[in-house]
Amino acid sequence: MTAQTDPQAGANVKPSLDPQETREWMDALSAVIDREGAQYAHQLIEEVLEHARQNSVDMPFSAQTGYVNTIEPSQEAKCPGNLEIEGRLRAYMRWNAMAMVVKANRHNPPEGGDLGGHIGSFASLANMFGAGFNHFWHAESENHGGDCIYFQGHVSPGVYARAYLEGRLSEEQLLNFRQEVDGKGLSSYPHPKLMPNFWQFPTVSMGLGPLMAIYQARFLKYLHARGIANTENRKVWVFCGDGEMDEPESLGAIGLAARENLDNLIFVINCNLQRLDGPVRGNGKIIQELEGEFRGSGWNVIKLLWGKGWDELLAKDKDGVLKKIMMECNDGDYQAFKANDGAYVRKHFFGRDPRALKMVEHMSDDEIWNLRRGGHDAQKVYAAFHAANNHKGQPTVLLVKTVKGFGMGKVGEGKNTVHQTKKLSDEDVKAFRDRFNIPIPDSQIADLPFYKPADDTPEMKYLHERRKALGGYLPHRREKADEAFTAPSLDTFKAILEPTPEGREISTTQAYVRFLTQLLRDKNIGPRVVPILVDEARTFGMEGLFRQIGIYNPHGQKYTPVDKDQVMYYREDKAGQILQEGINEAGGMASWIAAATSYSTSNRIMIPFYVYYSMFGFQRIGDLAWAAGDMQARGFLLGGTSGRTTLNGEGLQHEDGHSHILANTIPNCVSYDPTFAHEVAVIMQDGLRRMVQNQENVFYYITLLNENYAMPGLQPGTEQQIIKGMYQCKPGQKVPQSGLRVQLLGSGTILRESLFAQELLEKDWQIAADVWSCPSFNELTRDGQNCERHNMLHPLETAKVPFVTQQLQGTQGPVIASTDYMKAYAEQIRPYIPKGRNYKVLGTDGFGRSDFRRKLREHFEVDRHFIVVAALKALAEEGKLPVTKVAEAIVKYGIKADKINPLYA
Repeated sequence: MTAQTDPQAGANVKPSLDPQETREWMDALSAVIDREGAQYAHQLIEEVLEHARQNSVDMPFSAQTGYVNTIEPSQEAKCPGNLEIEGRLRAYMRWNAMAMVVKANRHNPPEGGDLGGHIGSFASLANMFGAGFNHFWHAESENHGGDCIYFQGHVSPGVYARAYLEGRLSEEQLLNFRQEVDGKGLSSYPHPKLMPNFWQFPTVSMGLGPLMAIYQARFLKYLHARGIANTENRKVWVFCGDGEMDEPESLGAIGLAARENLDNLIFVINCNLQRLDGPVRGNGKIIQELEGEFRGSGWNVIKLLWGKGWDELLAKDKDGVLKKIMMECNDGDYQAFKANDGAYVRKHFFGRDPRALKMVEHMSDDEIWNLRRGGHDAQKVYAAFHAANNHKGQPTVLLVKTVKGFGMGKVGEGKNTVHQTKKLSDEDVKAFRDRFNIPIPDSQIADLPFYKPADDTPEMKYLHERRKALGGYLPHRREKADEAFTAPSLDTFKAILEPTPEGREISTTQAYVRFLTQLLRDKNIGPRVVPILVDEARTFGMEGLFRQIGIYNPHGQKYTPVDKDQVMYYREDKAGQILQEGINEAGGMASWIAAATSYSTSNRIMIPFYVYYSMFGFQRIGDLAWAAGDMQARGFLLGGTSGRTTLNGEGLQHEDGHSHILANTIPNCVSYDPTFAHEVAVIMQDGLRRMVQNQENVFYYITLLNENYAMPGLQPGTEQQIIKGMYQCKPGQKVPQSGLRVQLLGSGTILRESLFAQELLEKDWQIAADVWSCPSFNELTRDGQNCERHNMLHPLETAKVPFVTQQLQGTQGPVIASTDYMKAYAEQIRPYIPKGRNYKVLGTDGFGRSDFRRKLREHFEVDRHFIVVAALKALAEEGKLPVTKVAEAIVKYGIKADKINPLYA
């Protein structure tokens, strides 16, 4: 064909396609498909496209395909099960899930208030759950490690409804949905902490499920590559809502999944086109958008949009008019179609083209209305799941089109309000019953009874047979691993416990690295250590591990590293032990969670150590850390270059003065801010004992410093005091000349300022000072609060004494605490300071900034001079020292008393 010229415009116009030539090209391609198969045809097309590009044919890339099902009807794998029985079981589950929520919100206690709950989400994906539970999802058994299922958080009533039919949950538990305080209820959403033998993964903080699942799938591959567990037949299934995919975390790691060929990973995106408040993309098409995102990232994409009722219509669509309308309608249109009726669909969908209207002239409005979306067709859902389950070499995403609130009728189906719909009238309930043919008489409608067939019915036999064939019931969570380890004794880390030789100062970060290196040498526990890095190994002095244990990469190392000639060169390996996540704190935390919960998901105790800049810890990934607490994670989080004045040159966004306050918000996070190497060793060895040997459900957060100084070594007998959070590290003069004494408390780098302040108080003011290392004000606070609670509730028993009180009871003088964290950190123990004792707290409130450490500590008023002034002021307030001494010290140390408060500077 040649371009035609417009004689009036004098310019070239696009040639019209020759139908005959087009047909010849299409027939030729069809012949290749028939003779050589689809894969060969795909390769041929790719080569033709590349040839076109090389000849300057401008062809913008499109990762989107037509708005039709990916799998042709003739290619669908047939469901081997009994779809009729499965349909009845789904109906019973729909009923029980609805009844659970409505009952909970009809119960009005004297204090009032609703319990909430959701009906519409499970209603939209009941078919998908049916296919998964009946045919695909393996429980842990002798022959299978078990599949990991990340259930969409809002569908928990549907999962409970199935477990009720299976006999795993009682009617009493269903009646106590969202009523957990008395120990009989069911959690609102998937929460392993609240239902420790049921839910595996918390997912209702939307976006975290997809992210965590990707790293879970990668970690299963890691376990297999390192020979720790056979995971090759295990799958990770992830259910997400299409609105949830707007969370940055949902799509944030899909490139990693493709890059590492995670064919054990299957995303199922429930595309009901609705967010909580309205359409996901009213003016667009979320399915097409997601198809482009995932296919462009290298995923296998399967779209399931239309049920079997559409197959015949599409087969007759020789002119492509129906496909054209399907593509032209936006998501707002599709929502309106399902919020109305068949007549509306006839007029506003098929009525867009007379040829399409003619295609359905033989169908009634009810028949048009019953043309279902693909997610509500059990056979097509099975076929899509089968294709995803058997795909090799890539992760797969299923984009399944559904209706939110399917079956809820006028009260909710396809309505913007359906997500919040949790109360139904008796007439609405009756309509629901009739639609799904539930054998409940009118006389019982108001009572909303749960329905459970007799054990000997075909439905119940089928239900149990299917789960027996797949290894058992799901969801199910393992609470403890079957294997056992003994933590290395503290003596194993003797080199870290001893004083450092003169001139051989180290940092607590170096102490941690030495601890980790020693642990890796342990023949039993060493292989279970999982070092996790986010592109800062050299910052933390850990680059020596690259060559020693290698960086995990499923493809090995296909290049020669530029530092190959160096001792500590960058080495990637298929069986590498380090997880190097790049500049990716969320990914590092997701990897840590996968390793920290491996005892449950894979029956393998792993010991993850994730080290990062402390400022980029709880502040950046706090939601993931909270989820880790819910999942009962076990492992070490290391906040490197911690404190607001230690990382001196990096400035506001790098300097952490509050991570310990954030850590204390997570009940099972045990946190420490050690100053000395021996404290690091004692704390981490105790963590191994608790988490690995005793399998306690806690995890540790330990802040580390990049500041080198001499380490004093362990004082025998202080080990338990270190763990509890406080010990006297350097007593003052026994009998000072003035007879005055103070107690100086500190942690982390600022404890050293307290030690210098001790010298100044004795030299300049003849005041003795006892110095206390407080590795954990958080643990001291929890102990004090526990004692207070016990004493309040047991008034007739001997009162418990907080550990802080015990430690300070035999001492004299006011107490001054100074840390590299906000004042609130050390303020927590104020109630437990012995009565009558003055307590002053110094801290680093305000934004961080760059300067030398000395200047920063002066700026934040936590250095030795401010500690001395605080001590003098406390003594003056007690009448033991003239207040003029305080003013004298301010002048002596050159303190700028009238500068702006650092909190506001």
